[in-house]
Amino acid sequence: MKIIVIGGGASGIVASIFAKRHNNEVIVLEKNNKCLKKLLITGNGKCNYFNDDFSFEHYYSSSNDLSFINDSNKRKVLDFFSSIGVVPKVKNGYYYPNSNQSYSVHNSLLKEASLRGVNIVYDCKVLNIVKKNDSFVVSTNNGDYICDKVIISTGGKSYPKTGSDGDGYLFGKSLGHKIVPVIPSLVGLVSNDKFIKSLSGVRCDACVSIGSKSEIGEVQFTDYGLSGICIFNLSNIAGRLGNCSVKVNFLYNFVSDFDSFCKLFDSVNNNVLGRSIGELLEGYLNYNIVNVILKKCGIDFSCPWSDLGNKKKVLFDNLVSFNIDIVGTRGFDVAQVSMGGISLDDIDINTFESKIVPGLYFTGEVMDVTGDCGGYNLGFAFLSGMIAGGSVGDLSD
Repeated sequence: MKIIVIGGGASGIVASIFAKRHNNEVIVLEKNNKCLKKLLITGNGKCNYFNDDFSFEHYYSSSNDLSFINDSNKRKVLDFFSSIGVVPKVKNGYYYPNSNQSYSVHNSLLKEASLRGVNIVYDCKVLNIVKKNDSFVVSTNNGDYICDKVIISTGGKSYPKTGSDGDGYLFGKSLGHKIVPVIPSLVGLVSNDKFIKSLSGVRCDACVSIGSKSEIGEVQFTDYGLSGICIFNLSNIAGRLGNCSVKVNFLYNFVSDFDSFCKLFDSVNNNVLGRSIGELLEGYLNYNIVNVILKKCGIDFSCPWSDLGNKKKVLFDNLVSFNIDIVGTRGFDVAQVSMGGISLDDIDINTFESKIVPGLYFTGEVMDVTGDCGGYNLGFAFLSGMIAGGSVGDLSD
């Protein structure tokens, strides 16, 4: 068979490797002058390519069936990377190449594709895909390609400077597929609260939540709102909700309820003499956060703990459930991934072949599957490439 893979990103290159078996001719059409541009900047150039906690709880989709996220497929991904010479360094469940360089993964993938005989055509932008009888006509700026099967691996709309401009959604839609609305994900949250700019540059460990979804980690206050890995993970929810609120618990690892809060500060007040409530709080929090919270509570910085009276409960509420109004997320230019895409309802999740157009396959971010930070999105990219590529080729081996 002749197989065209549209896009030389992580999922596309892996798909091409698995599709190149027996006498199959596999051609990757890449619009850039090189492949795997987005992979190179992943994890600040260290490439967090997988996570040991490879479970569906870390993924978001409009579909309820993510059964391809399982232990068996986890093993297949890790075995594949071992087979192409990527030596893992696992830190808190996060997989990195032992070299700490994304080029190790980049070079290993492209070398394997080369050894398999995959043909990569660079500076080739796909303009249209048409199904004619049992074949596909893929129109590009370099002319038309006629093939038996097509794998769309174009990515989403995040980091468009790497080539992800959303054309895969247009191809899918033109061929009759439903598109789940696409929004930026794993991205900072925007707030118009008046205190935000006064906290710009502050970082602190906290438990943050939207509704029932909670994350623990370092929160970064910026001039536009909130950032940090824990915030990025909440953006998967915030992006769909639009206007919402983030609750910040600054004392999650010190107190569990109002009673324990009072006991803690009674003890601290008795042991650290001559300090105001503001000075006591500075033992736990950045002084800018202290000033904002006290101002919101209507408490003077110099007030003694013992004189707070009923305002102790108000202070507690703001320290463990500080409300920050969110008006949206930042854009695709800075988003790590896109949320939404080709609906899984239109895809056979056992093969990633279209249910609408036989011989058409999808991989990676172009589909309506989004993971948390921590190697989950690359993990899905690799897995979907393996499944789609293997399904396109002859599975007898």
